[in-house]
Amino acid sequence: MRNINLVIVLLLVVLFGSAKNKEDNQSEQNTLSAKEKQQGWQLLFDGKTTQGWKSVDSNEFPAEGWKVVDGTLTSIASSPDAPIKGVDIITTNKYSAFDFQFEFNFAEGANSGIKYFIGNGGPSIGLEYQILDDQRNPDAKLGVVGNRCLAALYDLIPIDNQGVIVKPVGEWNSGRIVVYPDNRVEHWLNGKKVLEYVRGSGIYKALVARSKYAGYVGFGMVKETPILLQYHGDQVRFRSLKIKKL
Repeated sequence: MRNINLVIVLLLVVLFGSAKNKEDNQSEQNTLSAKEKQQGWQLLFDGKTTQGWKSVDSNEFPAEGWKVVDGTLTSIASSPDAPIKGVDIITTNKYSAFDFQFEFNFAEGANSGIKYFIGNGGPSIGLEYQILDDQRNPDAKLGVVGNRCLAALYDLIPIDNQGVIVKPVGEWNSGRIVVYPDNRVEHWLNGKKVLEYVRGSGIYKALVARSKYAGYVGFGMVKETPILLQYHGDQVRFRSLKIKKL
């Protein structure tokens, strides 16, 4: 009897510790330190509500496709047995020059993206920080020299992946998009700058001309933009979304 009671006590300790660790981990996300607040950072997601976000095609948050789950803004997977009519979501505020940082976690085979400077060509047409399971999603093999892989400027510029450690499916990666006032743009992945370009430069225009966006006049050249999270029918979770105007 004593051994049984000891086992029960140990199980309760493990379960309580696991729940406490989960609670502590969540409490560390979706927050700003006093220093970050002083520097001008703002949260785009509070970990509890969809405040500050709306559907790309209306002023309301979509009824399906997205949910707040365990402190994450989650894109819900659609399937033939349980189809979901999801849409892209955007911030209610717009930005011109900014430093945007975020964490993301994707399911096996998932495809999504973060778009910015959208609008010329349609409400969801714009520059895209690709989010993709490169190992299992066929889109990684399309495009040119990897310009549709994780963290690429989708269909335009591949990343320099030397020294980049990508966390596997189900684990958290960190991303960053920096847009400077002079139109320089950087993509970062897990603390490393993986590409940079200049919006509107000759090289940029040449890249657009040979891409799927060639038919969109002024592609990616709007003056200000909301931040867009793409709904692609796959499960992708986002957290610690924060932005600072530059």
